[in-house]
Amino acid sequence: MIKSIRSVFKIPELRRRVLFTLAIFFIYRIGGHVPTPGINAQALGHFFSEAQGTLFGLYDMFVGGAFKKMTIFGLGIMPYISASIILQLLGSVIPYFQKLQKEGEEGRRKITQYTRYGTVAISALQAYGISVFLESITTKAGMSIVINPGIGFKLLTMLTLCSGTIFIMWLGEQITERGIGNGISLIIFIGIIARLPGGLMNEIKHVLAGTKRPAPELLLAVFLIVSVAAVVFITQGRRRVPVQYAKRVVGRKMYGGQSTHIPLNINSAGVIPIIFASSIMMAPRTVTTFFPSSAIMQTVGDWFAPSSILYICIFALLIIFFAYFYTAIVINPVDMADNMRKYGGFIPGIRPGKKTAEYIDKVMTRITLPGAMFFALIAVMPLILMRTTNVGFYFGGTSLIIVVGVALDTLQQIESHLLMRHYDGFLKRGKMKQRR
Repeated sequence: MIKSIRSVFKIPELRRRVLFTLAIFFIYRIGGHVPTPGINAQALGHFFSEAQGTLFGLYDMFVGGAFKKMTIFGLGIMPYISASIILQLLGSVIPYFQKLQKEGEEGRRKITQYTRYGTVAISALQAYGISVFLESITTKAGMSIVINPGIGFKLLTMLTLCSGTIFIMWLGEQITERGIGNGISLIIFIGIIARLPGGLMNEIKHVLAGTKRPAPELLLAVFLIVSVAAVVFITQGRRRVPVQYAKRVVGRKMYGGQSTHIPLNINSAGVIPIIFASSIMMAPRTVTTFFPSSAIMQTVGDWFAPSSILYICIFALLIIFFAYFYTAIVINPVDMADNMRKYGGFIPGIRPGKKTAEYIDKVMTRITLPGAMFFALIAVMPLILMRTTNVGFYFGGTSLIIVVGVALDTLQQIESHLLMRHYDGFLKRGKMKQRR
């Protein structure tokens, strides 16, 4: 491992990419501490302490605590993610976007441009909604969050937050182009792990002070290690569908005749099902924060508390539902079957065309269920365990899967750079040790 890390810095291009990525992280974290003008930071802190377990807390997790502090990066990269998901959904129902998805590089450039436009529109709308919301609330202590409400504050907040999101989007694109890994994913990744050191230090202080017992904390640490290992195993899990290509003679050359496979991921939907399910489950509790004096609303809030049985059951079922829903959007068995038939490929024992599409759909239906159930378990178990151990920071299934997935993707890109230059990579050395 140490030798592989040294090899990273021996390659000038790879060293330059890694250092450039770290520099972008540094800039991103600095922006996460620059406050938005016109905000009472003390009142804002009181409000978020009262709004635990709501959509605000979920959103704050993805932006590394910048939303809770209402900094210039308060919206984070989430408007870009929302615009990307919307365009991906439109690509499954609108012919124009379907055509763009099949036009190769030119189509991807147009989709990227539309995604940027959508990011600007969504961030502007969200910034305006946040400015109106901040003006309308006061904490239980009677403090106002906005110092000087009015049209000036709204316009300034829109300009600040929207500009911050556009700048973050540009940073992510710079990482993708000149750094290492997927820039947008790494922006979310660094936002999540940025909260871990403070949370860990807080837990250590509680244990040393005697306010918390070491046994539950040790149990939590073991659970996190086992969960990370399990998520790595399932994320890397694939069902290989064998494909045979018939021989073709073109001119004086013969093409095809080789055997290959289609790798179908157990978790094709990624973290999207957990994000959708979390947003839906936290919406009722978010609404109840607007009616602090209503007994009915407080009862509904108790029903949808993260530790309640109702919340856990519905949350798990929604994750499984969205796993199937999003997998059906991102994987089209009919297109896969048509592409195989176009190039003379077929699955042994399965007729090309409709039967191949039905077979692929059947395989995807079967392998998606255990993957969805596993990630539902990963998402639910931290809610129970961290509630019983009274941990001081949140590191649930959503953040765990994002961190592991992005780390694996980035590690694989570094691995490819090392192997191209005849260095032993991280993963290759592990395989060699297993053979021994």
